[in-house]
Amino acid sequence: MKQTILVIICLVTTSILFAQKKEWKQMDDFHAIMSKTYHPAEEGKLQPVKDNINDLVKKGKAWQSSSVPAGFNEKPVKPLLNKLVAECMAIKEAVTQKKDDDTLKKMITTAHETFHEIMEKCEDHGK
Repeated sequence: MKQTILVIICLVTTSILFAQKKEWKQMDDFHAIMSKTYHPAEEGKLQPVKDNINDLVKKGKAWQSSSVPAGFNEKPVKPLLNKLVAECMAIKEAVTQKKDDDTLKKMITTAHETFHEIMEKCEDHGK
């Protein structure tokens, strides 16, 4: 009997924790583009940066202008979103100016690091 009650408590607790997981659609949309842009750049393949930069800027701006969902700490996240969008805009300008691949790789790496900084702040739900 005690084991059954313990199992039920564990299942209910796990369900509650998963139900409380917060999502931010615009963050997920940005991540999808960043992932297919940055990871090839790590290997020296910069064409995805050139091909995806307009979408990266668009998704970044959509994320920047979205409301911070409940459970996320707006104070540290919003300034970082502003920084991320500025970095993406700078990459777009560099692509337009046909900057060399080393420059683009450094720039997308910096934007990716900012993205991960935001993700870390997002994981600090409510703190």
